Amino acid sequence: MTDADEARAELLRLRGSIDNIDAALIFMLAERFRATQQVGVLKATHAMPASDPGREEQQVARLRALAEEAHLDPEFAEKWFNFVVAEVIRHHTEAASGS
Repeated sequence: MTDADEARAELLRLRGSIDNIDAALIFMLAERFRATQQVGVLKATHAMPASDPGREEQQVARLRALAEEAHLDPEFAEKWFNFVVAEVIRHHTEAASGS
């Protein structure tokens, strides 16, 4: 096997691993949104606000610390969290308005 063949085989192995990780992330996000939908229904039922800035602040700090521990850029982790939370709040707002 040539060096180029070995490199291609390694590339395919790594891409397969990335594909598996991407699939796992999608299923984990789906599970997360199922849980946050339940939170949204609970908040809507009890006239609670869609967002909880205190909770979000705690989560950002927690996720930034986890990111550092995992050797992931904490700024990226915070951006990801803010993106997800914006979608969650949109769902909660829709639940509260009966949409």
